[in-house]
Amino acid sequence: MCTFRELALAAMLTLAAALPAEAQGYPLRLDLGTTPSPAELARMSSIPPDGRGLPPGQGTYAQGQKIYAQTCAACHGDQLQGIPTAGDKLIGGRGTLATEAPVKTVESYWPYATTLFDYVKRAMPLSAPGSLKDDEIYAVTAFILGEAKIIDKSTAMDAKTLPAVEMPNRNGFVPDPRPEIELYR
Repeated sequence: MCTFRELALAAMLTLAAALPAEAQGYPLRLDLGTTPSPAELARMSSIPPDGRGLPPGQGTYAQGQKIYAQTCAACHGDQLQGIPTAGDKLIGGRGTLATEAPVKTVESYWPYATTLFDYVKRAMPLSAPGSLKDDEIYAVTAFILGEAKIIDKSTAMDAKTLPAVEMPNRNGFVPDPRPEIELYR
């Protein structure tokens, strides 16, 4: 009687034998899909902590307050307190991560402000991800950071000021020591 491992090996060998000769070498090429355009790649790339790749534009706390009320408050609450069935709490929770009841928010958990911009750009609002303009994203980011008392409410956010923001949990993570990680930055 054959074991699962033996059956799996037999299946892989049968499939490999059925491949054309040129496909049996490394790398296996299946000609699937298309090569992404630079614009498509840009949408999939995340913004690193140093801000490389941040788009032009700017936004203020006051602008962000209006945009937040229109596009974010329905899920995250009018006081950024979160709505359990809709969206996470965004502020509060400083100093709770090492406790039995950690509160993970932008304020308590996220080490870089650029991550907030990147996340809002690619994933928010939930009903229409990617629909906000860059100026609107800078503004919502300024509003959230201002409400969390991470930045002064008079500070405009842009590609220069955003990476300079010192998040409360900036040193709360252990750096990845693998040398090859630099190949992907």
